[in-house]
Amino acid sequence: MQLVINNFGAYLRKHKDMFLIMLDEKNVEVPVIKVDNIWISTSALVSTDAIHCAMENNIDIVFLDKYGDPYARIWHPNLGSTPLIRRRQLEASTKDKGIDLVKTWTRKKLQNQINLLKKLKKPRPKQQERLESVISQLKIYYQKINKLEGVIEENRQSILGLEGISSRIYFEALSESLPKKWRFDGRSRRPAKDPFNCTLNYGYGVLYSVVERACILAGLDPYIGFLHTDDYNKKSFVFDVIEQYRGHVDETVLFLFTRKMMKDNCFDSVEGGYVLNDCGKKILMTTLNDYFDKQVMYKRKKTKLRNIIQSNCYCIANELTGT
Repeated sequence: MQLVINNFGAYLRKHKDMFLIMLDEKNVEVPVIKVDNIWISTSALVSTDAIHCAMENNIDIVFLDKYGDPYARIWHPNLGSTPLIRRRQLEASTKDKGIDLVKTWTRKKLQNQINLLKKLKKPRPKQQERLESVISQLKIYYQKINKLEGVIEENRQSILGLEGISSRIYFEALSESLPKKWRFDGRSRRPAKDPFNCTLNYGYGVLYSVVERACILAGLDPYIGFLHTDDYNKKSFVFDVIEQYRGHVDETVLFLFTRKMMKDNCFDSVEGGYVLNDCGKKILMTTLNDYFDKQVMYKRKKTKLRNIIQSNCYCIANELTGT
């Protein structure tokens, strides 16, 4: 489970085999054995004993900014894997293996988008024709990406261009599926220009943290990207891998708005847009945690989504090393 600290002035410390969260109104104890990550999204204090306990139990502590993006992570200092994986990852970024992986991840992203739009068709009879049109276009882009050959350098702009076009029409369809009050005009970031994008961005930030952790545990270098370029201090590989999972956040956020769980009091206005406040963060984080813990079929058995993300990263590492 994810231990989320979202209360201003909270104090996290260790007590026996428990994490103890001390709040003004009450104290909460959580067994260490049940915690996978600790996410802190507000001003809080953390004791060195709690940090030491987290490191001993392979629990990373992630600090999220007001947009949901991780700005710091406390992690144990050991590499935890063979450097061979990183060497093979660097080699693959310039060979056929790199584009094969990128095509796989991009196809999964498009398929998730198609699947979500299909779910939206039945309860929206007046929009079925429009949704089917978008689905058909996404299938065309899926096939175009599937037919690409060569290495990443030769195809980067083509893939990014096809991704950009497909994302634009996909989000237009999502907007039209929302109640009129919450519809939006394209994607926007830091700050988001509307509440839906504000919530979506925060959800992506949380997902980013989950994927980065999975990469680190699998021995993959977060900075050696294939599709996304290796800019200074940019975790390009995390951006590559995360694409195939964004649809899960899209579905969760869409659910919150269509079920009227997100309200005006979940957002604060800032210059140029909106940010989630504590009320909104609590609703989103609780729902995302439930979604990541949902049991789905994976390799003929039921598995939590968060474990699938980790398993897929191990599979990438194995594929790179040929094991």
